[in-house]
Amino acid sequence: MEKIACVLWKPAGVSDDVYGKELRAAAPELAQQGAMSLRINVVDEHVAAGTAVRVGRMDPPKAGFVTFWLHEADDLQVSRSEPKASKGHRAGELLAAMSAHASRVAAYLVVESTPLRNTTQLAKPGERTPGFNAVTGIVPKDGLSYDEFIHRWHTEHRVVALETQSTFAYVRNEIVRALTPAAPPWAALVEESFPIEALTDQAVWYAAVGSPERLEQNRRRMIESCLAFLALDRVDSHPMSEYVF
Repeated sequence: MEKIACVLWKPAGVSDDVYGKELRAAAPELAQQGAMSLRINVVDEHVAAGTAVRVGRMDPPKAGFVTFWLHEADDLQVSRSEPKASKGHRAGELLAAMSAHASRVAAYLVVESTPLRNTTQLAKPGERTPGFNAVTGIVPKDGLSYDEFIHRWHTEHRVVALETQSTFAYVRNEIVRALTPAAPPWAALVEESFPIEALTDQAVWYAAVGSPERLEQNRRRMIESCLAFLALDRVDSHPMSEYVF
């Protein structure tokens, strides 16, 4: 089994709320084409208040993030010649199904790790998970070896992130390789789940409600930790609604 993470850009002229509904409506087709443990994150009307916490320079910005599992990642890729047959579904059909609902799709084979599992903010299949996900593409700081990047991210930053933020889930998707041409060269795609109030209140984001001193301390720790291992000018982060199928 291999995990696939796909970043989607919505078609021009489609509003966030309409796009969110259309992408969620595609879930049965994606499952039919072989997507298992499907999760759809999308910029929709529920996170409209979070414009101020968006980070990134992409134009247009990403609008969706879809993850699922396949028996074999190669099943996602479109053959350069004739589509090959595979057990369960034809190569490329799943990617084609997603592409029908996006102006662009960047797909990656990833390794998942979950420092913090969501055990409190659960929803029925297909319904919106309470709160929101900050979906973030990250790149190592220039001059940092890959081994040191992983150490600082997985060991040092993990502690800071969990201690300074109000997250109720934290998923790391370390990228093994891109599965589509011209995919942005991120090293990982991270999902951090926050209470919905964190969209507009930094005290909630930094787990410091009622304490300006703690807010400043947690914010400073977080920034310093990110500066130690990330190329902040290439971070791309957007709040999205999560739907688990």
